This record gives sequence, structure tokens and C-alpha cells, in this order.
Amino acid sequence: MSLEKEQASLRSMIHLYCKGQGHPDPLCEDCSALLDYALDRLTRCPYGEDKPTCRHCPILCYSPEMRERITAVMRYAGPRMLLHHPVQSIRHLLHEKASQGSKPGEGLPRGESGQKGVDSDT
Repeated sequence: MSLEKEQASLRSMIHLYCKGQGHPDPLCEDCSALLDYALDRLTRCPYGEDKPTCRHCPILCYSPEMRERITAVMRYAGPRMLLHHPVQSIRHLLHEKASQGSKPGEGLPRGESGQKGVDSDT
């Protein structure tokens, strides 16, 4: 899946979550900060266009607090995406299925497939 499509899915999920939690429109300050953080991590992903879904990625690039927050967003928005954004949802599910068979770390230069974060502030 292209990074642009991945970014669009992230935006859609966070917007669904924020609205579903009764936060102000379009995004509350916390959800906006989470979106900025998630988009930054996505653009820094060493896998680039060959990125597996986060669930199947060996690199833990989110801080523990942000990982907990994005997990809550995905648990809430994931099932609702099929109703609100069916094309994005199906595309993500297909990408998720394809990521299960791939071997994370393939195609990365040596030394970049460890469990460390993308940068030192994680």
C-alpha cells in the first residue's frame, strides 16, 4: 500500500475515533497531536513503500504511550471503517493479509531491522 493511502487511512481512523468520542470537530487537540505523531512516524518508516502493516512490523517506532493511544483508535475505528470508508477498509485488510506472508526486515540494509525505534526519541 502506498504511503499516501496509508496516511489517508490513518486520518480517517483518527477522525472517526475523535468524532465517536464526542470530541470537537474536526479534531480535538489530543487527536490532532496523535495524528501528527503517527504521520511523522509513517514518513520516517525505513520500509518506505514496502512497509508492512504496523501489526506485523518488527520495528517499534511508537513510544509506549502513543502506541497505547493508536491501539485504542484502531480498536474503535477499525470495525467502523467498513461502514464509513469501505474502500480504505478493504484495501487495508488486503494489505494486512499480504503483510502476514512477508518477512519483515527483508530489503533493509544491515543493522536497520532491529527492535529499536526509528529515531532516538522513542
